[in-house]
Amino acid sequence: MSRPPAPGRRGGLPHVRATTVFGVLLVLLGAVCTAAELTGPALDSWVVPACLALGSLAGAALVARLTAGLPGRSGRPWRALAAAGVLLASGQLIAGVRGVTADRSTGGVEDLAMLAAAPVAIAGALWLMPSRAGRRIGSRALLDGVILTASVAVLGHVALGDLLPEGGGAEEEVLATAYPLVAVALCGIGLVPVTAVVEARRRAATWLLVTFLGMAVAAVSGAVGRATGSPWPLLLADLAWLGTLAAAARGAAADPGEPAGPPAHRTLPLRGGLAALAAAGLLLAVLTGGAVVGRPLRPAEAAAGLLVVGLMSGRTLLWALDAHRLTRRLQRAERRFRALVHSGDAVTVVLDPVGRVSWASGPVAEQLGWADDDLSGRALAALLHVQHRAVLAQVTAAVRAGAPVELPVTVRLGGRSGVWHDIEVLGAALDGVEGGLVLHLRDVTERSATQRELERMAYTDFLTGLPNRARLMAALDVAVGRAAAGRRACLLLLDLDGFKSVNDVSGHDSGDLLLQEVAEVLSGAARDGDLVARLGGDEFALVVDSGPEEAVLLAERLVALLDRTHRFPTGRGGDGGGPPLHVSASIGVAEVGPHGDASATMREADLALRTAKADGKNAVRSCGQSIVEETGRRSRLARDLVLALERQELRVDYQPVVGLEGRRILGLEALVRWDHPELGAVSPEEFVGLAEEEGLIVPLQRWVLRTATAEHARLVAGGRDLRMAVNVSVLHVQARCLVEDVADALERAGLPADRLMIELTESVFADDAELLRSTLSDLSDLGCVVALDDFGRGASSLTQLAGLPVDVLKMDRGFVTGIESDGRRAALVAAVVDLGRTLGMDVVAEGVETPAQLAALTALGCDFVQGWLLGRPVAGTLVAGVVDGFDPTVLDGAAPDGGTAGADVSHDTLDTVHLAGRLG
Repeated sequence: MSRPPAPGRRGGLPHVRATTVFGVLLVLLGAVCTAAELTGPALDSWVVPACLALGSLAGAALVARLTAGLPGRSGRPWRALAAAGVLLASGQLIAGVRGVTADRSTGGVEDLAMLAAAPVAIAGALWLMPSRAGRRIGSRALLDGVILTASVAVLGHVALGDLLPEGGGAEEEVLATAYPLVAVALCGIGLVPVTAVVEARRRAATWLLVTFLGMAVAAVSGAVGRATGSPWPLLLADLAWLGTLAAAARGAAADPGEPAGPPAHRTLPLRGGLAALAAAGLLLAVLTGGAVVGRPLRPAEAAAGLLVVGLMSGRTLLWALDAHRLTRRLQRAERRFRALVHSGDAVTVVLDPVGRVSWASGPVAEQLGWADDDLSGRALAALLHVQHRAVLAQVTAAVRAGAPVELPVTVRLGGRSGVWHDIEVLGAALDGVEGGLVLHLRDVTERSATQRELERMAYTDFLTGLPNRARLMAALDVAVGRAAAGRRACLLLLDLDGFKSVNDVSGHDSGDLLLQEVAEVLSGAARDGDLVARLGGDEFALVVDSGPEEAVLLAERLVALLDRTHRFPTGRGGDGGGPPLHVSASIGVAEVGPHGDASATMREADLALRTAKADGKNAVRSCGQSIVEETGRRSRLARDLVLALERQELRVDYQPVVGLEGRRILGLEALVRWDHPELGAVSPEEFVGLAEEEGLIVPLQRWVLRTATAEHARLVAGGRDLRMAVNVSVLHVQARCLVEDVADALERAGLPADRLMIELTESVFADDAELLRSTLSDLSDLGCVVALDDFGRGASSLTQLAGLPVDVLKMDRGFVTGIESDGRRAALVAAVVDLGRTLGMDVVAEGVETPAQLAALTALGCDFVQGWLLGRPVAGTLVAGVVDGFDPTVLDGAAPDGGTAGADVSHDTLDTVHLAGRLG
């Protein structure tokens, strides 16, 4: 793999061209030198020096060009090497001018110039090593250098000892000895940078060592050639000279410079030891071979050979010690790793490059359903469900590409027994082997089953088994998407006529039986692909996959099927001979629009349903028949709502919140009402939603805050220990004035902030998270209590909930309905109570209407309750009497004398209780 060029240094294509041209030049010069050496003295006396001088100058220029961008100290080694090249070229030019090839018998100034290049090159090698702070040359590196130096010295002595003529002059003796000594120094010192430099520069240091070895070969071969007069050693010296220039150019091109920052940890490379081993082996082979052929072994050579053998023995011992130490360290690391892996509850799996399991650790059998031996060698993807194999492929591809991976992900894996396990992939990383992968897996089958059951319960009506409102809204969202693609769909909204009479006369058990019967009728009449849902109470809905004409025909058929007279048992053991009760149905039909949303379709169907009710019930109306009338009503309400505050048409009622442990009223919730002078009581569901749409919700809630805090201040002043709750809209949070309005209301009333509780519904979680966190923190800093209302109705995030300053959770009334008879719903309530206790939050149950519900909540540890069983909303003038006259015996299931507080009041409502800002 090619290395990226260092910034500001590599010249890209121009440097590549220069290096290529230089390589071609060296090949041509080598060919010319070969021809000249083999031709004889007529040419080699001046052609060879000229070629070597030209190559040396070109090499020096190329090295300088390649390293021109290296800053400061990083470029010194190569500038020194370029200077050495100039000195070598100078010596060859002088030799060429004199017409000689630096022959030993005619040595002169040219030899001094060429010998002077050696210390300059050695200085470059020393500059290549790190700065003093980062330099660390170990004993092994020094020993390798000594072995290599001694071996080369003895080899030079052996090679030249018999070849040099005896009785020469002092000058000739010095020159004949100088070249081998230079070779020894170059080999020994050239090895040191290889072991001392950082990993990034080791490639360049290796090429520098090759350069020095080439210079050593050239020096020794030249000395041998001049001594023997044979052209072959001289030719080897010429080619080694040119090879030295090529190695220098490669080293300069490979050097990225000294890295910035603290020196990295370095390990002793294998190259130094191998070079020393090769030199020592060559020396022993030469000495042994000489002895075999009858060459006498000089004492100095024998002593040097024994020295090298001793040094190599010491080096071998160090290798053995290093291997032993590294083996023990590896064993400790492996034991530590295995202990770490086995101590967790996750399974660690290592995959080979083709995806087979090569190693597994942890509770494999318990988590994956496979024994370790059975799992090893199997392709992990083959064990996954066919729909989840692409997930593993995506994770593998992302990890290998170095891209971010979204984890955890859950896949299904088949065990050996055929049982499917839900496996969560917690982590994924490369294992250091090309293409291998390490996965951390955990069995989440039980958690997934619990989650699916909770989701099923969250989307299913407990009484009828039909989908509930949340499931219906999801289906409507899908239908809106299909409508945009040209596929028509309609919503049927159904409400029973006369259902209240069944509850009042025959009891709630009969009402439940009727609801189950209606569910069966609707499910039987619906077609495949239609969705039947129960919204709550006696309201049902159908999403049908057809146009308005077919939807109206289906609605008329349903009205005919449900128009019946029923007789229910009136007492224990009854036989169904109760009074006849006529029940029918009214249906509103609305087409799902391609440009609307689920809420808009619900509103249109509700308008049509209201029209059917107003027209005498037991009828079907479509949205087009009621839209004009309803639009006129909404327009009038929007105009009149602006003046309602001035005309004092709005009022605030208060509903008590009771603490079961203290057996008293602990707080009140403020509920806004509108008595229109002509239209009568307007449902909060209608005018609060209208206020939000028309931009009137902030002034409306500002009035509610001031009115409620003023009334509460009077109650507190009378010695009552109470807290007032006011529900606010998410639009008030978005207006960024909620905190100021709360502070103003508290200041006007003179009420301590800890006496006020601000309630927000779960819809705030879909808004700006940072704005929500800031607003709630400001309210908490102000001293107010923060509550999350209708918990469980929306899609709140538990992660967000844990990170917000919420003090109270108010469970949606849907949790409480049926809790006395539905164990699963009771389990949900218990989970919410435990969640609140874990997060340090009080939990309030809303919608408590029967003693059985109260008893179930008490058994589940819910300490705070609210509902009509405990107290209905009353006007401000009556609230003091309600608080003071509260009878705690209602908590025992017994009503006060002459009262009905303990009676079952479920289904006994004409209006839904709404707070300012709640859409119901």
